[in-house]
Amino acid sequence: MALLLGMQICYTKYCCFLCEWNNRDKKNYYVNKLWPKRTSLTPGEKNVVNLSFVLQEKIYLPPLHIKLRIMNNFVKGMDKIDRGVEYVRNKFPNVSDSKIKEGIFVGPQVRELMQDKPFDEGLNETERNAWLSFKSICRDFLGNHKAANYQDVVQDLLSSYKAMGCNMSLKIDFLESHLDFSQKISAKSLKNTVKDFTKILCLWKSGTKASGSRVFWQTIAGH
Repeated sequence: MALLLGMQICYTKYCCFLCEWNNRDKKNYYVNKLWPKRTSLTPGEKNVVNLSFVLQEKIYLPPLHIKLRIMNNFVKGMDKIDRGVEYVRNKFPNVSDSKIKEGIFVGPQVRELMQDKPFDEGLNETERNAWLSFKSICRDFLGNHKAANYQDVVQDLLSSYKAMGCNMSLKIDFLESHLDFSQKISAKSLKNTVKDFTKILCLWKSGTKASGSRVFWQTIAGH
């Protein structure tokens, strides 16, 4: 996403393309929800390094991408000497300690853990509340079904993550400050996006490399 929008990648101060959220202002994590809106993406200003390949309204947030990131925040916020982390190590013995420490999991692993009742029971109360909130948002907002009370579901996740001391991430910022934008998620649009991406990628591999990377990304974006 940062690449498409011409923004600096990795850990940057202003990583949101919708507002000037300062992700290094930890004292305001889960407190300040209203940040100044970005009026433009100008190279050289607030972690923008290149001209954008796409318009902001063409950006979609895949549910799985959000789910994996907030899972990452949860695991990194767990008590490392408590039973929960040890249970995860034993459940996924082929996953390295460094990946577990950083909360790096794939979709099937997350789904497997969500169905594991002993894992729920091994968490302390604060972690269990956050974990149940995570499962709720996966079911009632990031899945195929969007509950009527999805705003309450999202707020419950934010409150429980704050109580657990989880770091903010760009995906949590979207849920907290740009929930309307997050609602752009739809199975149909994502299906078409993946289909178009696969089609263009095949064309690019078969002979369009000469057009250059900028043309390639602009084509994907529908320019």
